[in-house]
Amino acid sequence: MNLLEILNHDKKEMMPESYKTKTTEEMVQRVIEIKEKFGDKLFIPGHHYQKNEVIQFSDVTGDSLQLAQVAAQNKKAEYIVFCGVHFMAETADMLTTDQQVVILPDMRAGCSMADMADIDQTERAWVKLQELYGETILPLTYVNSTAAIKAFVGKYGGATVTSSNAEKMLKWAFAQKERILFLPDQHLGRNTAYDLGIPLDKMAIWNPITNELEYQGNFEDVIVILWKGHCSVHENFTVANIEQLREKDPDVKIIVHPECSREVVSLSDDAGSTKYIIDQINAAPAGSKWAIGTEMNLVNRLIGQHPDKQIVSLNPSMCPCLTMNRIDLPHLLWTLENLENGVVQNQITVPLDIQENAVLALNRMLENV
Repeated sequence: MNLLEILNHDKKEMMPESYKTKTTEEMVQRVIEIKEKFGDKLFIPGHHYQKNEVIQFSDVTGDSLQLAQVAAQNKKAEYIVFCGVHFMAETADMLTTDQQVVILPDMRAGCSMADMADIDQTERAWVKLQELYGETILPLTYVNSTAAIKAFVGKYGGATVTSSNAEKMLKWAFAQKERILFLPDQHLGRNTAYDLGIPLDKMAIWNPITNELEYQGNFEDVIVILWKGHCSVHENFTVANIEQLREKDPDVKIIVHPECSREVVSLSDDAGSTKYIIDQINAAPAGSKWAIGTEMNLVNRLIGQHPDKQIVSLNPSMCPCLTMNRIDLPHLLWTLENLENGVVQNQITVPLDIQENAVLALNRMLENV
């Protein structure tokens, strides 16, 4: 389901306005009561980028794939209320049993990056790229993609990647084929390929809007084809942010997510996945100074958890991820009260024909990292 379909979703599955008038204390107490009532039958995974008002009720926090895997290991839970975004809930549905129900509290919680590569665009691109390069290309997709894109990649021999294992998976892919098509985040693909020693002038951009390969030079020189997609949050960290921070405080250490642009990553002191950033801050000495280039809810949480360190956002004007923030305390309570009344609202179900190839892509990654 793309973002437009989510926004146009059946209105009967939208939260009633009455939940917006409830007090925080009232909602917190009700969530506690319902969690206690359901016990092991209810499992709430919460992504690192969620608001604290939701994270406080998460049974586990983590990144998207980690949460899906933990959900799959939990055989006691009948209901998995996934506090993240749509593609994450899809992955959880694919990895859990048919008896387990995966629910997204707000169907508007999509991902703009994932929606930048829809299956129709990808299949059209594949036809043209096959005309250009024949059987020399292997597709890879970031786990931040729809189940349909994961299935496409699985069908053509490729695999999924995470920001933690992207380098290993690119090495694996190059052992299979001469070229890689990397979906949907151009920045993670470019940063990873560059770290592996692939020059920028060997990388091209696939534009899904014009259905054309953007490259100045001989197409035969292209090794990595980057889908023209990006994270709307991480693309807002800029070279100007770094220059201003360095001028203000040259002692601060800058750490960013590899979904940031190549220019930003190259000027930073360090770059890595969400888990890597958290681990680095946790291990940093008291008194150290950090500017973090990732989602604001997480940055604020790290600031609160580490009062002995000086932590700021790399971009002082940064807002939290808007779609991730669709999941809030009222939506969580609404979902749980529905379950209490025997109503499953906003269930995420991936069709079996898509599941088969998508799980194949996920398993190829898990087998090679």
